Amino acid sequence: MRGAHSRARPAGSAGRLWWSMKAALSRIADESLAALVRGAFALVRALGPDRASNLGGAGARLLGPLTSANRIARENIAAAFPEKTEAERKAILRESWDNLGRTACEYVHLGTIFDYDPDHPNTGRIEIPEDSIARFVQLRDDGKGAIFFAAHLANWELPAVSARRYELASAALYRTPNNRAIARDILAMRRDVMGELIPAGISAPVRMMEVLDAGVHLGMLVDQRFGRGPKIRFLGRTATANPLLARLARRFDVPVHGARAIRLPGNRFRLELTDAMTLPRDARGQVDVDAATQAINDVIEGWIREHPGQWLWQHRRWRM
Repeated sequence: MRGAHSRARPAGSAGRLWWSMKAALSRIADESLAALVRGAFALVRALGPDRASNLGGAGARLLGPLTSANRIARENIAAAFPEKTEAERKAILRESWDNLGRTACEYVHLGTIFDYDPDHPNTGRIEIPEDSIARFVQLRDDGKGAIFFAAHLANWELPAVSARRYELASAALYRTPNNRAIARDILAMRRDVMGELIPAGISAPVRMMEVLDAGVHLGMLVDQRFGRGPKIRFLGRTATANPLLARLARRFDVPVHGARAIRLPGNRFRLELTDAMTLPRDARGQVDVDAATQAINDVIEGWIREHPGQWLWQHRRWRM
């Protein structure tokens, strides 16, 4: 037993040296990968938003089917749409890869892509319906907090960009990449075009409560698997979902709106903001967390069924 333990972790000064070398090698690997990613970002930036998006879509359509994620996406689409033909499901899968590649290559161009001009609406890359604009202005000017939920549809970063661009006090929860160097670079890019960014982690719920308490508007992507969450029905199957949004709505009793982007032809987008949802409540009049989580995911399911090729099918959403 002692020999096995010694091989796993050298003791004493040798152990400290081993851990120091391991940490140094890890930092070198992280920085090397980050340098490659920076180079890719620079290339994509030089291409401009249209050529970058088109190249990303073409590359993902070509390479995506060669990955293990393609099988996951194909099985998810078949389970969600048993009524569709094989050709229809293949078209959804192809469009999903196209959307993912475009979204990745549009990342460095978010500030340029969001060109909405309220004085000349719907003349650029972004169009926003009048009712969504009215809801946005009301939320911006009422001095109160609110919660926005979104999903991995079209370019899912654009709703957060719109909030920052038009001075809506906002914060968004985001998942930090494992590579710290890459995470640092991505955070620097996001700070220029988005509001406050709250890294997912142990301290995230506390910070989210703080911003809501201060009357700030909080945004969350809520369509991915959350193993410890309540079981819901989602696209015809049982899945677990993140209940945090519903718990915050219960605690603060603030309005909850859905926000989504829809990809249009010609590298354009439509952004929509729903009315405040009427969330289910329990016998005491408080938001029912499980039922509200289901209701929010029902809205997202409707969005996906409307534009199935624009959703991120490549993750294990239904793994229990």
